[in-house]
Amino acid sequence: MSDDNQFLVPPSFIALFVPPGGIKPRESRTHIAERYEFCEDLAQMLTDTASTKLFELSVTESDVLERIHRGLLVEVAPVDADEARWVVTRLAELLGWPAPV
Repeated sequence: MSDDNQFLVPPSFIALFVPPGGIKPRESRTHIAERYEFCEDLAQMLTDTASTKLFELSVTESDVLERIHRGLLVEVAPVDADEARWVVTRLAELLGWPAPV
């Protein structure tokens, strides 16, 4: 990772790349940082969508998060299942909503 890159990747995201029972990520620091930046941007971009859906559909915050999560799990999604779960959890955090179960 270059010295220009000053953001810290949270442990919760790094953990997505550590195999069960392992202690070291299976991907490079650069790869993890790139994926984190993408997933963080995605969560940030989804805040307006989530707030709008909450209002339009008159459903619970949990329902909105579940729908967004399902949308991130489609075959052509730009994130894998672990990243999708992290994005939705981060989205809830950004909105001040309860974390999904």
